[in-house]
Amino acid sequence: MSTATMTGPVISAWSAVSPYGIGAQALVDGLRLRRTTSAPMDTERWRVPPGEAHPVPGFEVREVLGKKGTRSMDRVTGLAVTTAGRLLEQPDADRAQETGERAALVLGTTSGSVASMMDFTRSSLTAARPFEVDPAQMPNAVMNCAAGQCAIWYGIKGPNTTLAGGRTAGLAALNYATRLLRSGHAESVLCGAAEEFSSARYWLEHHSRGAGTREQALGEGCAMLLVQPAHARSPHRPVLAEVLAVTSRVATGSRLRETLTACVRAALDTSGLTPGEVWAACPSEAPGPAGAVERQVVASVVGEEALAKVPALSTLGDLSAASGAFQIAMMLATAADDRDAAGRIGLATSVDRDGSLCCAVLRLAAS
Repeated sequence: MSTATMTGPVISAWSAVSPYGIGAQALVDGLRLRRTTSAPMDTERWRVPPGEAHPVPGFEVREVLGKKGTRSMDRVTGLAVTTAGRLLEQPDADRAQETGERAALVLGTTSGSVASMMDFTRSSLTAARPFEVDPAQMPNAVMNCAAGQCAIWYGIKGPNTTLAGGRTAGLAALNYATRLLRSGHAESVLCGAAEEFSSARYWLEHHSRGAGTREQALGEGCAMLLVQPAHARSPHRPVLAEVLAVTSRVATGSRLRETLTACVRAALDTSGLTPGEVWAACPSEAPGPAGAVERQVVASVVGEEALAKVPALSTLGDLSAASGAFQIAMMLATAADDRDAAGRIGLATSVDRDGSLCCAVLRLAAS
C-alpha cells in the first residue's frame, strides 16, 4: 500500500535504548545475531541477591548525556531522554516538524521511577525532620518527570502526557498518540515507554508476584516511535507502518481468555482484516499464567506461524511498561530484514496482571 492510500497515522521513525545497547542499530544488530542480553546482577551496587538481569550495558546517565542538567537525573529519565535524542538526531530527522509547538510527547510507564519515589519518601522518614529532604530530588519523585525532561531537552512544546499503564503502557501510549493526531491537537507525536532496573523495582516485583509465578529476570530500556499523519510527515522520513487500530479491554476475575480474544478480534475487525491476513504477532509475554493465556489466545486467533516471525520479547528480559513499545520496535526491525513482510500485517498484544489488555494492528510499509 502506498502512502497515498494510507488514511491513518503512520510510524515514520523509531529508536531505542535496550539491553543490546544505545540506539536503533544496536537493537537491530542484536536481533539479527540473536545475542543474549542476560548478565549477572551487580549485587553490591543494586543491593539484590545474586541472579541474572538484562540491563542496558554501560549505561550511566552522566556519561551518556553529559554533566549539564543531569546531576540529579534518575535512571528512567536518562533512558527516556537518551532515546528521544537518538530519534530526533537521526540524519533524516526534521526538527522543525518533530519539535516545537505542534509536536507532542506521550510516554508510558508503570509509575515513573519507583527508586526515586522510595528514596525521597525514605529521606522524609529518616531525616531529623520530615521536611529536611533534598529539593533537587523532588521532581524525580513525580511520575511525569521523564516526559517533562524529554520536552525540556528537545523543545517539544505541544501536549505532554504520561500514561501509567503497567505492561500495557506502550500500546496505550500509541493509542493516545493517534488520538492526538486525529483530534488535531498535534501534527507529530513522539510516543513510547520506559522502564528502569533498580533495587526498588526488583524488590517490588519480587514481593508482588503471585504464588506459583516464576520470577523472570528484569530488563530495562526505552523505545520510542515517531507517529505522524501520512499526508503531513516529513518527505525525508519513510513510512515504516500504518497504525490501523489499537483496542483495549479490562478482564475481570477469570475472564482473561475470552476478554483478550474479544480485544484481538475487535482490533482486526476495526482494521477490516481477517485473522489469516496477520503476518506476525508479538505478545507481551507477561509472567505467570497470564502470559501463557496470552500466547494461547493469539495463537488460536492468528495461528502459531505468526508467532514465530519476531524474536521473543523475553530476549530482553521483563521490560514491564516498556514492553509494548519494544514489541513494535522489534517488529519494525524484523520487517526491515524480511522482504516477505512488505505490506503485511503485524499484531501486538499486551496483558497486565491488573487485567488491562491492549491490542495494536499495523500495516507494514510496502517497500
